[in-house]
Amino acid sequence: MFWKPVEPLLEQIELEYNPENEPVTVKFLPPPLKLIGVGTDAVVVQHPEYRDIVFKVYTKERVDAKEDEYRAYQRLAGSPYFAVCHGAGDRYLVLSYEEGMTLYDCLVQGVNIPENIIDEVEKARQYARSVGLNPRDIHLKNVLLQDGHAKLIDVSEYVKPGNDGRWDHLVQAYHLYYPYIAGKKIPIWMMEMVKRAYYAQKAAGNFSVQEFGRQLLNALLKKWMKN
Repeated sequence: MFWKPVEPLLEQIELEYNPENEPVTVKFLPPPLKLIGVGTDAVVVQHPEYRDIVFKVYTKERVDAKEDEYRAYQRLAGSPYFAVCHGAGDRYLVLSYEEGMTLYDCLVQGVNIPENIIDEVEKARQYARSVGLNPRDIHLKNVLLQDGHAKLIDVSEYVKPGNDGRWDHLVQAYHLYYPYIAGKKIPIWMMEMVKRAYYAQKAAGNFSVQEFGRQLLNALLKKWMKN
């Protein structure tokens, strides 16, 4: 394991798991590790001497998710649409470092999301199904725009049953609404408001992208009129 010298640093990382799908709290990160990303189960860090890889370190409460993701990556090996898993430790995975902006950041920064990204994510989903996985939990923050192509990260839920519908809803929203906002910067507060509203309506059942868009537009108009 060529990354073995980094393992003592990884063992020093202190994380706090937060309920209700909130991001992990980083309590201690030893230098020279650099924080790359924060999720609800784990953080992604990088060592300056190993620039081609990152370490996904899980909270103690979510080590089961690490095992799930490791199994999923083993099945996905060889696909150009997914990161490469080089190995695993007790609380971490060693993954290829993937450059690129998440689709979430593209919306915030006004970077155009080409339609081929939608098509490539669907091809990635088809490949995952072909190797016995169930691609789910695909959303704006785990799809990268990489040199004009799609790269998917975070596959820990691919071993779980059921369809959460998240990517299907995003595809519908892309075709219905994205032409009106393409290239425009969307404030983070608005992105987060949409996310909270989406979760709330989806939990209530009978979710419709068209109805959600209509209600959201009315809410935004009322907010702007008050200001």
